[in-house]
Amino acid sequence: MFDRLTTNFEEIFTRLRHKGSLRESDIDAALREVRAALLEADVALSVAWEFVETVRERSRG
Repeated sequence: MFDRLTTNFEEIFTRLRHKGSLRESDIDAALREVRAALLEADVALSVAWEFVETVRERSRG
């Protein structure tokens, strides 16, 4: 379970690193993937949403 979650996160962040600059749409797309990865790993829905929203707020500065 955690191996797959780790792999998903690595793939998501590798794609983000290869972009020259990040737009809000890039961040939103990545966070949708993060939420899906968390839910696939059986993380509670409320925890997944809270995590994604916290990351979204911090990414906007």
